[in-house]
Amino acid sequence: NNFSDDNKIGEGGFGDVYKGTIPNGQEIAVKRLSRSSGQGAEEFKNEVVLVAKLQHRNLVRLLGFCLERQEKILVYEFVPNKSLNYFLFDPEKRGQLDWSRRYKIIGGIARGILYLHEDSRLRIIHRDLKASNILLDGDMNPKVSDFGMARIFGVDQTQGKTSRVVGTYGYMSPEYAMRGKFSVKSDVFSFGVLVLEII
Repeated sequence: NNFSDDNKIGEGGFGDVYKGTIPNGQEIAVKRLSRSSGQGAEEFKNEVVLVAKLQHRNLVRLLGFCLERQEKILVYEFVPNKSLNYFLFDPEKRGQLDWSRRYKIIGGIARGILYLHEDSRLRIIHRDLKASNILLDGDMNPKVSDFGMARIFGVDQTQGKTSRVVGTYGYMSPEYAMRGKFSVKSDVFSFGVLVLEII
């Protein structure tokens, strides 16, 4: 319950993220969801169930969680270089992304998405791919994060429809933003926007 602002490393619509260390010395990122966040128990459980089943070098790894009374906490591996948007939209940091590094980041994001869509045991549509949801590790390898809006598809399912459109408009495919229809193509559209931002 005692979260120090000195350890805060980020904040978003769903709450704050803190850096911590567990007893074995491993650094962790703790996502503490605010009580007023739009992410309720359903989205929280969705993120826990999905991420716990996913193992890929280009996806952020969930280490644990807490769902007690009003407290909702996700514990992730710590990724030291923050998110991709920190580098893309900061004039000073942008220079650290030479062409070979940008190419490597694009390839890593593509591998992470391919794993979600085709190679994991589950078929997952992320629905909120954007620069701030791509974390960069110590070697600048990208890791897709934030699975609160993701959806699992059945083996034969190719698209879904929702009346509750979630995500970030600049990255959304037109059919999803206007009609609530989503599929792997929705993530591919978002990936295309990311590629344009990266290059």
